[in-house]
Amino acid sequence: MNRATPKMREFAERLMADEEEGNKASTKVRTGFQVVERLRPQFAMLMGIAGFRAILSRALALANAEVRWLRAVHVKADGSLEGLEDLRAQLDPGELFEGRVVLLAQLLGLMAAFIGEDLTWRMMREVWPKVPFNNLDFMKGEKNEKAE
Repeated sequence: MNRATPKMREFAERLMADEEEGNKASTKVRTGFQVVERLRPQFAMLMGIAGFRAILSRALALANAEVRWLRAVHVKADGSLEGLEDLRAQLDPGELFEGRVVLLAQLLGLMAAFIGEDLTWRMMREVWPKVPFNNLDFMKGEKNEKAE
């Protein structure tokens, strides 16, 4: 089941763009999945590395159906992602951005489903305290889509 509602995807895109803008201003090495890397410690603290790895693996499998190049990305034992480095030369920045957005939307949708929206957003606020989280009710979009 696809838990990434259109609202969730829109938020993931906004968060990813904000993160990329912040990385342009810094000298940090970009992994390509910096948003997921920033979420990993928060969610791993709650469910352990194995639990986070399982959720991220499922999100990656769901995202693979929509973005084919994500099939070359894998979840490592520590819950981090690998495989993007080899693809950078083959993909344009728009394709890279789109794939990361799809993966993040799937991850957030699964997290909201498993631990609840409130806890998911509370944890995200800890990571991004300046990002507005007002009126986020992403699962409502899914309920409305089912009714149609």
